[in-house]
Amino acid sequence: MNRLLVAILTTLCLVTSAAAERIKDIASVQGVRINQLVGYGLVVGLNGTGDQSTQTPYTIQSLESMLSRLGVKIAPGTNPQPKNVAAVSLSADLPAFAKPGQTIDVTVSSIGNASSLRGGALMLAPLKGADGNTYAMAQGNLLVGGLGVQGQDGSKITINIPSAGRIPGGATVERTVSNSFHDGNLVILNLNAPDFTTAQHMAEVINKTLGADTAAPLDATSVRVRSPLDASQKVGFVSVLENLEVTPGETAARVIVNSRTGTVVIGSHVRVLPAAVSHGNLIVTITESPEVSQPGPRSPGQTAIVPRSNIKVEQEKNRMFLFDPGTSLDALVRAVNQVGAAPGDLVAILEALKEAGALRAELIII
Repeated sequence: MNRLLVAILTTLCLVTSAAAERIKDIASVQGVRINQLVGYGLVVGLNGTGDQSTQTPYTIQSLESMLSRLGVKIAPGTNPQPKNVAAVSLSADLPAFAKPGQTIDVTVSSIGNASSLRGGALMLAPLKGADGNTYAMAQGNLLVGGLGVQGQDGSKITINIPSAGRIPGGATVERTVSNSFHDGNLVILNLNAPDFTTAQHMAEVINKTLGADTAAPLDATSVRVRSPLDASQKVGFVSVLENLEVTPGETAARVIVNSRTGTVVIGSHVRVLPAAVSHGNLIVTITESPEVSQPGPRSPGQTAIVPRSNIKVEQEKNRMFLFDPGTSLDALVRAVNQVGAAPGDLVAILEALKEAGALRAELIII
């Protein structure tokens, strides 16, 4: 098997493609994934920017519980009001194959009304998985990129978010998460973006390099690959596998419209059937010019303000433009720019073309 891997690596040096991408960049190995961890803890050592205990009683409860475990008993009836303690939520990502003793980064976020976590230190707290088991223990000094300053007159300045921070390497892994990577003689590759053409190309490249019937596409997302049973050989096999280069299939024709920002993204394969488009704006302007009505010296009337409105209607004289059969993205953009259409107008034109059946693309509104 080792000789086979050497031969495969030699073959890889001859496989090049200008538009190709490595398998490791477009797919992942099934079962090799991160696991999210969450936890709860206390940050101490704050400079008067912690939780206001009258509004966050859980902070005092947590503090009393922690002190009790450390052998410190608070006298009954005592109501501590510390301002340098904050209740926080913890989150971390446990990488695949992480072993006990390794460290991972921890994100710390205030869940109370603490104004800033700057300068604080997280007390020892467990990080648990979705199954309720503890997989890591977190503790350490926080790095906070935000800053908050408030004056006695109520004025304040806030830079970034001072109520959240990170502890690089702040959690130590205590338990390994099992996965199915070493089980059986199969490796399943899952594409990051499902595509039938890409899955077929991937299987063809693997079979051409590693031998016929090594890989078979299961659907638009997954490709099944036969692998060695031995664990060490399987690692080397996947190392070779993920460095193979595959030419992905071309994406479908899509037009993406962000309705909140007005951003329009048009894919390179968008085509327009023969259509004539005319787009113009109707502008209505209303101005108020009130006049004062002054009665004569002998008139019993009173002075009054008489409203007077002027209404003006203008319509832009935009020219009609014609799309020839199979008009490309470049021609579409040029035609719309020639009439001076704004992003909002472009969305209206694209929606009208879609309704008319002239837009050969999927219109997606996000």
